[in-house]
Amino acid sequence: MEQPIALGQPRTGPLQGIRVADFSAIFSGPIAGALLADQGADVIKIEAFGGDLMRGGFPQSGGMASAFTSMNRNKRGLAVDLQKDEGKAIARQLILSADVVLENFRPGVMDRLGLGYDTFRETHPKLVYASINGVGSSGPYANRRVYDAVIQAISGFTALRVDGKPEMVNSLVCDKITSLTAAEAIVAALFRAERCGQGQRVEISMLDAALSFLWPDTMNNFTFLEEGVETVPPLDHSVFLHETKDGWIASMPVQEAEFFGIFRALELPGLIEDPRFADAAARLEHRDELRALMDAAYPRFTTQQLCVRFEEEDVPYSHLNARSEVLEDPQVKAMGAVLTYQHPYAGLVRTPRPAAQFEQTPSNLYAHTPRLGEHSREVLGELGYEKSEVDRLLAQQVILETTGG
Repeated sequence: MEQPIALGQPRTGPLQGIRVADFSAIFSGPIAGALLADQGADVIKIEAFGGDLMRGGFPQSGGMASAFTSMNRNKRGLAVDLQKDEGKAIARQLILSADVVLENFRPGVMDRLGLGYDTFRETHPKLVYASINGVGSSGPYANRRVYDAVIQAISGFTALRVDGKPEMVNSLVCDKITSLTAAEAIVAALFRAERCGQGQRVEISMLDAALSFLWPDTMNNFTFLEEGVETVPPLDHSVFLHETKDGWIASMPVQEAEFFGIFRALELPGLIEDPRFADAAARLEHRDELRALMDAAYPRFTTQQLCVRFEEEDVPYSHLNARSEVLEDPQVKAMGAVLTYQHPYAGLVRTPRPAAQFEQTPSNLYAHTPRLGEHSREVLGELGYEKSEVDRLLAQQVILETTGG
């Protein structure tokens, strides 16, 4: 077991000094918020008294759900009733103290709460107000409930199989793509705000994010509109997966030397001189013949034999890790890519390290995922509320504070 890291260290990331009021829930917004928090931002997660739906997910440890714990690390928690006037007043105070608002309600919800961007445009001109939604704020689908599977269906993710059979990617891939897009967009808007003192509203739709992600390699035949452009068959990624004598291996040759290295490793040197496979155009034309030859050759070797041979030939390859094996992969361990820390309620927790490694302002893991409203009192104190006033708001259930085990 890897040595747990110590929490409670100062924020050191490049976004240190930035405050984010994170009203988002489920997946797309919380992951974006966690990315900002990993990079040093003070992210305050605002929840209703029922809490983010993902708090109820499984598995659970000490009242903490696994996905929620992963997506909300390094944040502080404020629970407030936004249906009450005093709750809205607290939210407004928090927004006025923040550099960024992050929300992923359906379009119009924040406006109806009196917390929309236009409310703060004049009084807080430097504010970056990021709104994540499913399909934008206009159009025939704009008021639908939209989750990852819906976006996979609209964007073409479900059409990636070359045999025409629809299939969902077995991960909330559109949510995660949207999270990455949102975090990058927020940082870009912050950069402009620092340069010229002017914030702005930023809208990130899951559909836009998914289309942008898919387009370069899956929509090749729909890019050029001029007549006479030759279309190409869609890339079938199953060609990179091969069954061996005792298992499976992945290989992805791209350059000529890599193809020829595979031919030598598979003891098929004659293919190097075969005009059908001499270059990319020939291999595309004769792709079915090449695949048949490959499929016949791989099972003659064990996975380990091919790993050794491909290593010698400098071929891009890997054995296939089961989920449990990822944790023991020597590269994952050498990078320190997975961290453990002691959560005060959930116990020992495993999580990936921040993906971006900054030399001068390192990202780090400095705070456990909060319980519902764990920092309500602390946050209100920073907003200027006296202790007696916080006590009254707690008693009147305007805010909620969860403490203890």
